[in-house]
Order: sequence, then C-alpha cells, then structure tokens
Amino acid sequence: MSLDPTPLVDPRTFVDGVPYDLLARLRAAGPVVWVEEPPLLGLPGGPGFWLVLRHADVTATLRQPRLFSSWLGATQIRDPASDADLGYVRRMMLNMDPPEHGRLRRPVARAFTPRAVAALEASIRANAAALVARALGDADEGTCDFVGDLAADLPLLTLADVLGVPEPDRWLLYDWSNRVIGFQDPDYAGSAAFDPGGGTAMARAALRHRPAPGPDGRLPDPRTRAGMADLYAYAHLLAQERRRRPGRDVMSVLFAERGEDRLSVDEFENMFWLFAVAGNETIRNGLPGAMIALLEHPAELDRLRRDPSLFDTAVDELVRWWTPVMVFRRTATADTAVAGVPVRAGQKVVVSFASANRDERVFADPDRLDLARHPNPHLVFGHGPHFCLGAHLARCQLRALVGALLAGTASISYAGPPVFLRSTFQRGVKRLPIHWRR
Repeated sequence: MSLDPTPLVDPRTFVDGVPYDLLARLRAAGPVVWVEEPPLLGLPGGPGFWLVLRHADVTATLRQPRLFSSWLGATQIRDPASDADLGYVRRMMLNMDPPEHGRLRRPVARAFTPRAVAALEASIRANAAALVARALGDADEGTCDFVGDLAADLPLLTLADVLGVPEPDRWLLYDWSNRVIGFQDPDYAGSAAFDPGGGTAMARAALRHRPAPGPDGRLPDPRTRAGMADLYAYAHLLAQERRRRPGRDVMSVLFAERGEDRLSVDEFENMFWLFAVAGNETIRNGLPGAMIALLEHPAELDRLRRDPSLFDTAVDELVRWWTPVMVFRRTATADTAVAGVPVRAGQKVVVSFASANRDERVFADPDRLDLARHPNPHLVFGHGPHFCLGAHLARCQLRALVGALLAGTASISYAGPPVFLRSTFQRGVKRLPIHWRR
C-alpha cells in the first residue's frame, strides 16, 4: 500500500506534534516523495512539490543554489499571491542566490565580529539569569509557563541588542513574529501583546500603520509588504534614529556601508524583516523545544544536572531533536534529478529538516536524545551559502537559559501538556507549563 504524504501539508496535523512515524516510513520508501497541495484553510491549491527526506540529499540540494534556487520562487512552500509580492520578497537575503546573496551577507557578517559577539554573550547570560530569577521568585517550588515567562523574552532582549531596538519596544518583535510564523494559527494571526503605553514614540507611530482586519476578521497576509506595514514603518523610523546615533548594532553597521554593499530601500526593509521575524522565531521555539526534549528524557536531564560540561555537545543535540524550522523550499532552475528522481525545471523542491535530522543513515537511534552525541551534523541552522549567521548566538541563548534554570532548581517536570503551534513550517510551542522545585 502506498504512503500518503498529504498530512504534511495540513497545519492542523502539527497541533498533535510532528508525524515522525510517517516521515520515517516515507524516508525508508525512498529519498524523495511527490506531495500534492490541495486547497486548505482558505488557501488555494498549489501545483505540488518534491519533498526531500534524507540527510545526504538535503545537503546536496542546499549546496547547489544555481540548480536549486532560493530566488526563483522564494523559500516558502506556498507561492506568493502575486508577481508583485514575489518581486518584493526576492529582495530579502533569505530569498537570494549567490552572488547577490553574498553582497548582502557580507555587511551583516561584519556586525558579528568576535568582540561584538562576546559582548552579546555577556548580555545573554545576564538576561537569562534575570529572567529565571523573576520566574522563580523566592518560593521553594511553583509553576510557570516556560514559553511565556522565559523563552519568549530572551530572544527579544537579544534581538533588541542586535538590531538597536529600544528595549521597551521589543514586544513589537514578538507580535510581528506571531503574525508571520503563526498565520496558519488563529491564536497568533492577530497577535497584539505589545502595550503601546510602554513603548517609544517610534513604536506608537509605527502602530498607526498596522493593517486593519478585513470583513472576515483576518489581517492581510503577513507574507506580503501590505500585511506588515507597521513593521516597515518602524524599520524606517529606527533607521533615522540609528543614523543620528550610530552604535555597534546591525542597523548601524548596514547604514555605514558604501559602494556595492550599500543596501537599497527594499533590501533594507527586508533585512529588518528577516532579523525581526526569523531571528526571533527559531530560537524562541528552540528554547521550549529543548526543555520538552529534557522533560521527555529525564535520565538525560539528570545527566546534564550532574555534569554541566555536557552542554558542549548537549546544545546541538537538543536543537537536532526538536528542529524548529521543519522545511524550506527551493525551485529547480533546469531539468535535473534529486537522488535519481527526475525533477523538471520550475518544480518546487522542499527539503525536510525534520526528516533529515532523524535520518538513520546519519544518526544512530535518531529518535533518542543523547546529550553526548558526537559527531552531530544536524541541519537545524541550514547548510551551504545560507547557513544561519545567528547560529552561535542561538546556541548561546539555549545554553544560558536552560543552564540558569537547572542551576536554580533541583527538579523540573510537566505541570500540564504543551500546546503546539498550528504550522507546517515552524515547530512552535505556544504554552509549556512546568513545575519546579528548589
């Protein structure tokens, strides 16, 4: 009997967790599978795509940007709604191919010098310790929501440092991320956690541009420029501030560029979007994912408590086991093949990080958490020219927050079931109730 991969395109599937059993059966049956795109949840049907399941074939695809393009159809599975929308998102570094991709990546990389990263690490550790102290208070035991009380705020504080965003405005980043990453989830699509009364004048001015809901109560598609008008308004206001008062943040570095590395207006707007949304969401979901991994493997949790030096390998194993970003799209630029399977020019080729990071050909006993696993060639941060610039900072945030929580407690357990994001793209956690005891 043939296997049906259609559940993988329905975001409702993932409310109950990633269907790893289905991915494993598909991966055993073949390296690549064709997936139909039926109309779902108000979205039109699509032409379908090839899903790449095995580690070796995922890495091979990502290493060949001339053959498997990020630019041609952008990197989301669903096609943009219009040619204009596609043209705009093509100015984002995430959706570029070399050499244009390298032109934008170079100045951003200069914002992550060893000195700058060292300063950020010190700030991350201090912020993580403060968040844990606030969540635990003076009690001997208690409960909290690991997502809302801990994991949501640390990436926002880090991004505020990276982007030069005033700290009172950081929850704007949270709302923007929710709207973009959670557009398939009604709990997140209209996110409004930011309190304008506590923000800056820049934030209040930007919020005047927030799109209004349509007759059906839904906000415009956040994957379009019109759907995130408040984000782009804020970006330009922040740009004016950073030009007046430059610092060591990414925005200041970008505005100092001259010559061929100088950004166009569209490129600047999309760069801010990329950091504000993608820079927040992956680690925001990786942090509770790491905690779930430990709660599901109490022997490994105890092992990490006894030997904190295990963090050197544990961080990569925790993100591998969870894999926050489950898929990414490329588009074939010519007739070719993936693992011997013919692919026509223009067809979508979607790499499954969720499958590749559990590939038995690479990871022994892949469903088990092994905090000492080495080597660990996971693909959480991508592969090839688009390897994540913030990978080191993501690892640092995970180590700092989990380490601070373990240091401040004697035991941690579930206080209720976790609640997962309805999304085919991001393996998100909306709530994670935990009980702790000193």
